[in-house]
Amino acid sequence: MGNNIVVKMKDVPKDERPRERLLKYGAEQLSNQELIAILVGSGTRKESVLDLATRIIMHFEGIKLLSEATIEELTAIKGVGIARGVNILAAIELGKRIKRYKPDEAYIIRSPKDGANFVMEDMQHLKQEHLVVLFLNTKNQIIHKQTIFIGSLNASIVHPREIFREAVKRAAASIICVHNHPSGDPTPSQEDIHVTRRLVEAGKIMGIEMLDHLVIGKGTFTSLKEKGYL
Repeated sequence: MGNNIVVKMKDVPKDERPRERLLKYGAEQLSNQELIAILVGSGTRKESVLDLATRIIMHFEGIKLLSEATIEELTAIKGVGIARGVNILAAIELGKRIKRYKPDEAYIIRSPKDGANFVMEDMQHLKQEHLVVLFLNTKNQIIHKQTIFIGSLNASIVHPREIFREAVKRAAASIICVHNHPSGDPTPSQEDIHVTRRLVEAGKIMGIEMLDHLVIGKGTFTSLKEKGYL
């Protein structure tokens, strides 16, 4: 029978401890395991904090799935209680918010890619379809963003009045409609095209131009304007 030797953090040379390495070299130089070890704080009687951090990452097969973890999934891992799970979730959410942060100065849309970049992080991983509208002023600056509808796009359900009522309220000069495909494939459906054309016609009547309709996939998008449907 072999003996399991548990290396405790206090037995690790100071220069090799995650916290000390972060202070000396900067957070960007630490591995994923080391960063999680700092969040977890300590190991258990049977394993070091680095071993526990490694198990957490292995459980989720990497940090991509860890980014979508729930408290139930985290606490199901032996050695991860409520407190440790909460620390990890808080760090993940803070990272997401920092990535989504937009400066106070107005965001200008100059191309379909600008519009897609503005919503990509928020929309590419949604499990349901969301119809989001960007309301722009005469300088093509975004003055408001609003989720109008959640569910599969259908011309009989998505009413132009919902969108253009908000556009009038915001004194918008133009709009860009955006919706996501949870499948990850941004290829527009016939219903997407039908809804687009209906909104374009409504915009002409209202005097509010529909600049584009973007379909968001996993890290990619399709512009219906570039496809010639507007």
